[in-house]
Amino acid sequence: MYCVAPLRDDKREIFTKLFKAYYAELGCEDDACGLVEDCVLPDLLAGLIKADVICEGEICVGFVIYQKDDIDNEWNFKEGWGDIREIYIVPAMRGKGLGRFLLYTAEMKLKESGVTKAYALPSESAEGFFAGCGYKKTTDYCSELDCPVYEKTDLNNCGCKVK
Repeated sequence: MYCVAPLRDDKREIFTKLFKAYYAELGCEDDACGLVEDCVLPDLLAGLIKADVICEGEICVGFVIYQKDDIDNEWNFKEGWGDIREIYIVPAMRGKGLGRFLLYTAEMKLKESGVTKAYALPSESAEGFFAGCGYKKTTDYCSELDCPVYEKTDLNNCGCKVK
C-alpha cells in the first residue's frame, strides 16, 4: 500500500537522497544536498513550501514540493496560484500512477488552502506528464528556468488520464 505524507525528520535522509537523484536526472550541476539543507528544509520549516513523500511501507519512492505563491515568498511567479515546484518518482516505480497520485494529493492540499489554480514549470521530459494531468501549455515562458508555463485553472477536476 502506498501512502503520501508530509516530509518529517524521520524521512529527511531518504528525501535528500531522492532529491540528489532527481537533480542528477535533470543534469543539474548544483549541490543537491546543499540545496536541501540550505534552501528546501529552511523554507519548509518557515512554512513557505510544503513537501510530501510517497512511500510503500517504509520505502520512499518519490516526493513533491509545492507552495501557494505569495508576495512574502522569494519565489512568487503567479501570486495566489499553487506552484508544483518539484515532483519526482524513482525510475523503477514510474508508470504505475504514483506521480499522478502524488500530484493530485498536492493539488487537493493546495485547494484546501484556498488555491483554485496551479501551475508548473516542467523540464522538457516532464511536459507530457503535466499535460496528461490536465495542465495546459501556455504562451507564458519562464526565462529564469528556461521553460514554458503549464497551468491548471480548475483544481476541482483532477484531469489525470488513467492508462
